[in-house]
Amino acid sequence: MKVQQLLAHHGIKENPFGQEDAQSDQVFKRHCLEGTHHPAWDKIFGSPEEPSTAVVFGEKGAGKTALRLQIVDQIDRYNREHPDRRVLVIEYDDFNPFLDCFRDRLFGRQRRPERALASWRLWDHMDAILTLGVSRLTDGVLGAANGGFDGFEQSQLDSLTRLQRRDLLLLAAFYDRSLAMARKQRWNTLRRKLKFKSWTTEWDRALGIAVVLAVVGVLAYYNKLSSLIEMWQPWVIILAGWLPWLYRHGRLFWKALNVRRQVRVAEHHPNLLRQLLSRIPQKDLLDQPVPNKDRSDDRYELLNKFQSVLKSLGYAGIVVLVDRVDEPHLINGSAERMRDLLWPMFDNKFLKHPGIGFKLLLPVEVSYHLAREDKEFFERSRLDKQNLIRSLQWSGESLYDVANDRLRACADANSEVTFRNLFDESVSEAELIATIERLRVPRHLFKFIYRLLVDHCNRYTDNNPRWTISRETLQSTLAVYMRDLQEFDRGQGTG
Repeated sequence: MKVQQLLAHHGIKENPFGQEDAQSDQVFKRHCLEGTHHPAWDKIFGSPEEPSTAVVFGEKGAGKTALRLQIVDQIDRYNREHPDRRVLVIEYDDFNPFLDCFRDRLFGRQRRPERALASWRLWDHMDAILTLGVSRLTDGVLGAANGGFDGFEQSQLDSLTRLQRRDLLLLAAFYDRSLAMARKQRWNTLRRKLKFKSWTTEWDRALGIAVVLAVVGVLAYYNKLSSLIEMWQPWVIILAGWLPWLYRHGRLFWKALNVRRQVRVAEHHPNLLRQLLSRIPQKDLLDQPVPNKDRSDDRYELLNKFQSVLKSLGYAGIVVLVDRVDEPHLINGSAERMRDLLWPMFDNKFLKHPGIGFKLLLPVEVSYHLAREDKEFFERSRLDKQNLIRSLQWSGESLYDVANDRLRACADANSEVTFRNLFDESVSEAELIATIERLRVPRHLFKFIYRLLVDHCNRYTDNNPRWTISRETLQSTLAVYMRDLQEFDRGQGTG
């Protein structure tokens, strides 16, 4: 007997329990994004009009990735309904590029994973988030297909003040990253798109060229051009003409070197950064925040500039989604390394930054380290104000509802199948709820039901089918699965 044959008998078009990861689960993406939520959804999601922070700890398979997809979907709906006060979503879930670049800056024993992550600081997170956000904004302004924005009209860009255009160019110089175009070409394209005039920045170069031409002209007039090499006075005059250019570009190069040293999550080429900054008038760079110091103050100012530009373009808020913290190869599932990466982010000033909501979807293993922290940590993080959910738990009833939602999503239009219909009359609904409560999370529920359907169908032939699952099959399959689940909890199996 085939599983599809059993499902078709009950009016189910496809197996609702064939996938275990929400990232690749088409049933979830097509049918359950809007209607199937964890009971704590309202606390986690909050309101897009005023993005709030939520810190969620959940075991593997509890639905953290599903929460991330649902948050993205809900904000997309909100943005379509409120085009004048949209919310930008920054998915901070791929740490490998940032961690690799960060580790390359370290030397010797500091490159070891456990020591490298101990050097990670709050401003490294801020640099990474700004890199993701500014790169997406630049893509949107340039009209790139992967910008993540609906597109900006030229009238919207023209509405930016001159200082906001300067701020966007400054942010792009520090944080824009794209492999689609050479960085200098991309920055100049952005400058032209913003109609930011920079010809005044060439006055010192023009002065140097003019002095050279004047010296050569005077020497040619007196027929002494051939003796230029032997004379020192013309060279002093030429050097004096180029001194303003050398002084300005020397300071910019020194600033670029410090930026490269302090922005550890992205690669900077000092000479290229010098060239980009030189196209912004010197008066516009005075007293502007530059990420060239070992502190977060400058990053907060740059974050404010980023928010100001977004607000003028119709984005009133930002939501940062932190997920898949256990996956980077430098962390490799270690709770201690995850703690070293995440703990700098637990800063109340950062998590409560106006206009930004952080959704931290974290492995439950990290929560065990919270009990070991001191008073200073909790005073700094103020987790009591961050919508903390210590465990993303599912009751038997909520898992039962999830199973029913998925069955209805895959059923024919005229079918009214429920999870209870798949079992013999001797198996009560209360017994089913008590059984699946032991599975704890949706991923184990899906794995178990899939295995249960296979075990049931293996007991019967196509010519002599049985359309309901007996209590005996339910109990025997559950016993085997719970043994595998215990091994998984000890880190010795796949679940």
